[in-house]
Amino acid sequence: MQCLLNYIDMGLVKRTSDLEYLDKFRDKKIIKVITGVRRCGKSVLMSLYAEELKASGVANKRIISINFEDFDFYELRESKALYDYVIKRLQPGVMNYVFLDEIQHVANYADVVDSLYIKDNVDLYITGSNAYMLSSEIATLLSGRYVELKLLPFSFKEYSIAQRDGQSTDRLYADYITYSSFPYAASLGRDQQVVNEYLRGIYSTIVLKDVVQRNRIGDSMMLESVMAFLADNIGNTLSTKKIADTLTSSGRKVDVKTVEKYLTALCESCIIYPVKRYDVKGRSLLKTMEKYYLVDVALRNMLLGTRGIDFGRVLENVVFLELMRRYPNVYIGKVDALEVDFIVTNAQEVNYFQVCASIRDEKTRVRELTPLKSIGDNFPKTVLTLDPDPVTYHNGIKQQNAIEWLLL
Repeated sequence: MQCLLNYIDMGLVKRTSDLEYLDKFRDKKIIKVITGVRRCGKSVLMSLYAEELKASGVANKRIISINFEDFDFYELRESKALYDYVIKRLQPGVMNYVFLDEIQHVANYADVVDSLYIKDNVDLYITGSNAYMLSSEIATLLSGRYVELKLLPFSFKEYSIAQRDGQSTDRLYADYITYSSFPYAASLGRDQQVVNEYLRGIYSTIVLKDVVQRNRIGDSMMLESVMAFLADNIGNTLSTKKIADTLTSSGRKVDVKTVEKYLTALCESCIIYPVKRYDVKGRSLLKTMEKYYLVDVALRNMLLGTRGIDFGRVLENVVFLELMRRYPNVYIGKVDALEVDFIVTNAQEVNYFQVCASIRDEKTRVRELTPLKSIGDNFPKTVLTLDPDPVTYHNGIKQQNAIEWLLL
């Protein structure tokens, strides 16, 4: 596919899997909804898919694209005006492709979407900021009529293509975790201050504007304390009580219900992702002690400064995001008293992953391999590390360089 993020250079970075996902549902009687954290590329992805349609032979007049953050379309924020605008432009006897970007700005947008959905000659694509159009709300408003593409910032592979400056993969990985995976950040160069200012703007918009306003949070400083705590504890199993107790002991008194409210709001904004625990032997999800990961590891550096440099935890966060791209279900695993970093599943198989910066030390190697050895099934088991070693096997358990795995 010839589709790329024009944040950097049109024709440079293919987000092939996301575009292929949209293409898979082309002309199907189902609404395509693109969600994700602010500035991850939702609008660009949708406009570039429209370009793909044109490249495949779809005439321009059969494509109707509206971005409701563009003042030129301000009057279309009224639902009847939007409906009339689209209906007048539909071409009879052929499929029309309707792209509605940042649709949360339209009053009663679900009524318009419903009305267009029932048209036999409309293929509908929409995006919305997660601050206003949450997955739970989509499920209520569009129940049974949509598929959701949860878009993330650049993968390491996409970032490597975006940079394309002859750097080694090790250097590119160091840059990736330092200078951000947000698409536009890839054009800002290796200026930490500039990148941090850009990330600070995204963070402030999401946390201090969207989350605070939407959830009517009065204590924004406490919200930031919870966010900083999560950033400092990626890869650790946490409970709302543990978070509340830790913050209270440090002089920031907060109760469990408030922490729970803040966690829900941060997760809904897609700046934080929760991961449930799965009991491998009991084959059941556990209700307590989740883990949380950031949508972009450079946010951790911006929030924590030098405390944000922890290569093992950062690698685990990067691997989690990549697993989210590749698999529909990602969990952390419990095997009796032992832990498996990630269990991923799809319709056909299960895969187990351990993540560690290095397992050259024998004690560390034993610690990381033991949980995998304790699993009795024959599904693939992999340890991902930053060790520059070739692929090796430990009694059937695969050891692989994480950077090479990220580039697959």
